Parts: sequence; C-alpha cells; structure tokens
Amino acid sequence: MAAAEPVAGPTGPEPMPSYAQLVRRGWGSALAAARGCTDCGWGLARRGLAEHAHLAPPELLLLALGALGWTALRSAATARLFRPLAKRCRLQPRDAAKMPESAWKFLFYLGSWSYSAYLLFGTDYPFFHDPPSVFYDWTPGMAVPRDIAAAYLLQGSFYGHSIYATLYMDTWRKDSVVMLLHHVVTLILIVSSYAFRYHNVGILVLFLHDISDVQLEFTKLNIYFKSRGGSYHRLHALAADLGCLSFGFSWFWFRLYWFPLKVLYATCHCSLRAVPDIPFYFFFNALLLLLTLMNLYWFLYIVAFAAKVLTGQVRELKDLREYDVAEAQSLKPSKAE
Repeated sequence: MAAAEPVAGPTGPEPMPSYAQLVRRGWGSALAAARGCTDCGWGLARRGLAEHAHLAPPELLLLALGALGWTALRSAATARLFRPLAKRCRLQPRDAAKMPESAWKFLFYLGSWSYSAYLLFGTDYPFFHDPPSVFYDWTPGMAVPRDIAAAYLLQGSFYGHSIYATLYMDTWRKDSVVMLLHHVVTLILIVSSYAFRYHNVGILVLFLHDISDVQLEFTKLNIYFKSRGGSYHRLHALAADLGCLSFGFSWFWFRLYWFPLKVLYATCHCSLRAVPDIPFYFFFNALLLLLTLMNLYWFLYIVAFAAKVLTGQVRELKDLREYDVAEAQSLKPSKAE
C-alpha cells in the first residue's frame, strides 16, 4: 500500500480539542483506518520497514556510544562532584546516598527541556501552537534538521543509558519496574520516530514530559538538603513544598492535559488527514497510549501522596518517589554507591 502524497495544512492553527472530541475523532479515525486496511499484517509491516524506515548503522553506533558516554560521565560526576558535595554539606547518610542520582537527572532534564523549549519557542517551528503541523509536508526519508537531530541523539542515548542505570546504578524502588518499562518504550519511540521521520511530533513529546522530571528532581534535592549539617533549613523546606505543588500541577497539565489533546489528537486523527496511508499508524499510537497510561499510573501516586499530606498521615514531605521496598528497613545505598 503506497503512501499518498502529503497535503499542506490550513492557513491557521487548528483549535485544541476537548477530551470528548479527542475520543470521538481519534476513535473514529482509528476505526476508519482499520476498516480501510485490506492487506494489514506482517507483509505490510515488512514492506513498511523496507520503504519508510531510514536508520543507518553509523547512527545506531553513535547512539550506543552516546549511551556509554552518559554512563561514564555519570560515574565520574558521582565520584568527583556529587559525593564530595554531599560530604561537604554533611547530608544525612540516607540523603547522601540518593543525592547523586537526583543531581544527575536534574542537570540532564533541565538542559534537555531547555533545549526543547528553545526549539519550540525560539525558532520557526509551529508544533506547539499548531500540533497537526507536525505531519504537514511529511515524506518518507525526509531530511531531519540538524537541531532536531541533535536533540534526538542526546535523548536517545540518555534513555539507553537510563535502562542500564535503572538496573545497576539507581536506588531500586517499588515503581522501578514501571520506570524501566517507561525507558524502554521511550527509547523505542525515539529510535522508531527518527527512522520514520516523525521527529516533529517527537520534539513535542519530549518537551511535554521533561518539565515534570526537572521539578521532581529539584524537589527531591531540596528535601535532601533541608536537614544538612545537623540543622533544619527552612529555605530548602519551603522550596521542597513549592516544588511538590508545582510538580503535581505540571504533571497533570503537561502530561494529562496538553499531551493527549495536542499529541494524541495529532497522531490519532490529524495524521491521517495529512498522510492518509501514513505508515505504522497503529504501532506508534499504541506506544503513545501506553505512555499515557503510565503517566496516569504515576499521577495516581501523586494524588495518593497529596491525600496523605492533607489528612495528616504524612507530616513531613519526603522523597516523592520513595516507595522503596526497604523503606522500613535499614538504608541501602544505590548500586552505584
């Protein structure tokens, strides 16, 4: 089934839909695509890979080398910067063991989100204000702009590193299995969207997700530093409380409001209008829906935590992801420690 010629978009941005419009139009487009696919199966998938996937071996090698580079850089930063800083600030032993992980993630996500924000708001890319435009003028094997390719290399290699880090470097938590699944799904989305030249929507996905990680790690760092040196620091406690509130709000707004109404609407509904026979339509939308379910899963944790704070079951703000299986047992440092 050959892909139809892409069509240009309307003269102005399309208004963002409601949840009801997303479900109705997205479901209707998916059903129409399923009914219209007369030769769906492994044969079509193999032809789609051969005709539309463009990923050279040197690019995969560069991705693998980048993952190794992130791992080496984290190990060096932990040994020479984060651990000495924790020791100098006289953090509590439990906090000192977890601070390097949060500091590393905070620095990366702050840089990656800032760069994504620059691409969406500091250049001529219209993808945030007009999400359907991510598919305008799409063609198989189209050139990837260098600024977007750089973002893909940094993010793809980092999530390759993150799979290893979750297994062998990070503190193991109760939601680490879901976190590992999240990293695998994200890496598959990054690599496959680059190969099929869906990089425009990929930048929007990264922007909408990284901001929550910035606020999460910022809040955790302030939690670790508020009891340093044997005394209580009100400024860090206030920053942790404000960070917790902004984290919960941004998680809902960016991941559960903007993400489905901007990204899922564009991929489920608008993609078929721009490219009627767009390849691997169901594959990519299934992964994006899985990502949405994981966002909802973690949001339920956030709501449960907030409920405990409001009802007095939790009197002091602790690590927002502290669902450790050994929470009531003796402290176990991260595997990198």
